[in-house]
Amino acid sequence: MRTPALVAIAAISAVSLSACTYASQETGSAANTSADATVAAESDPTAVAVNEEAAALLPADVADRGTLRVAMETTYAPAEYLDVDGQTPIGYDVDISEAIAAALGLDAQVESAAFDSIIPAIGTKYDAGISSFTITPERVEVADMISYLSVGEAYAVQAGNPAGIDAADLCGATVAVQTGTIQQDEANQMAADCADAGSAELTVLNYDSQADAATNVVGGKADVLFADSPIIGYAVTQTGGQLEQLGDAFATASQGIVTAQGSDVTAAVAAALQGLMDDGTLKAILDAWGASDGMLTDAEVNPAS
Repeated sequence: MRTPALVAIAAISAVSLSACTYASQETGSAANTSADATVAAESDPTAVAVNEEAAALLPADVADRGTLRVAMETTYAPAEYLDVDGQTPIGYDVDISEAIAAALGLDAQVESAAFDSIIPAIGTKYDAGISSFTITPERVEVADMISYLSVGEAYAVQAGNPAGIDAADLCGATVAVQTGTIQQDEANQMAADCADAGSAELTVLNYDSQADAATNVVGGKADVLFADSPIIGYAVTQTGGQLEQLGDAFATASQGIVTAQGSDVTAAVAAALQGLMDDGTLKAILDAWGASDGMLTDAEVNPAS
C-alpha cells in the first residue's frame, strides 16, 4: 500500500504501508523478464468494449480530447512499474487504466509521476491517479476515491513450508524484507519482541529489492518473505511455485482510483470500473498478475474507511 502523500496529512493509518518494488528486470532474479512479458501479453485491456452508459457521463472536454490522462508512480511491481526498456509502464494498474479508458471510448495516456505530486494535480494535469492509493479520510477530503482492491501484508515461504514456519510466531525464523518498507520496521519490532520474551532469535535480512528478497527465500538463505500481499502473490507466480503464501493476508485496507472531487470524471470512471468488475475483466487482469485475491466487487465512491 502507498502512504498518503499530501503535505497536509500529518497522521497515517497504522495499516498503511510503504511503497515496495519488485525488480523483475534484474538479471537472475526470482522474477524474470520473459515471465513479465508473458503476463503483459496475456490479454489486451485496450480491446474492452465501450460502455456507452459510462462514456455518456464523461465531461465534453475529456471526451473530445480522446484520452484519459492517468498518473502513477512506476516503481511498485506488480501494480505499476517500468518494463525492461526503462520507459514503458506495465503492471495491473496500467492494464486497469487501459481497460477503463477503453470502456469510456478513450485511449489511456499513462504518465509516470512522483507519488506526492499526483493528488494535487488531479483535475488539472491528470484526470485520474491509479497508483496503489490507500483510501483514507484525509484523501477523501480533497479528492474522490473509487474502490477496486483490498491490499494487506503477507508472508511467503518455500513451497511445502519445509522449515515449518508458523505465521503466528516467527521467533527463530530468518525474515527477508525490502529496505525502506514498513515490513522492515515491523520485522525489526518483531525481532525485538522475540528478544524481550526470551524466545528464539528472529533474524531480519534487508535487501534493496523485493526480487532479491524473494530469491533468497527460494534459495534457502531466508525462511520467510515479508511484503505487501500483491507482492507476495506476484512472487509466488513469478517463481513458478517455488514459493507459497503462508497464512492469510492481514492489516488490509482498500485502495482507490483518485479523481477530482465531485466531478463527472468520477461518475464516468466509477461506472466503467463497475462494468469491468461485473463482466470479469478486472478479475482477469488481476489474475494475470497474481493479485486477484483482494479484488473488490463494488466500485464505491469514497467508501467509509
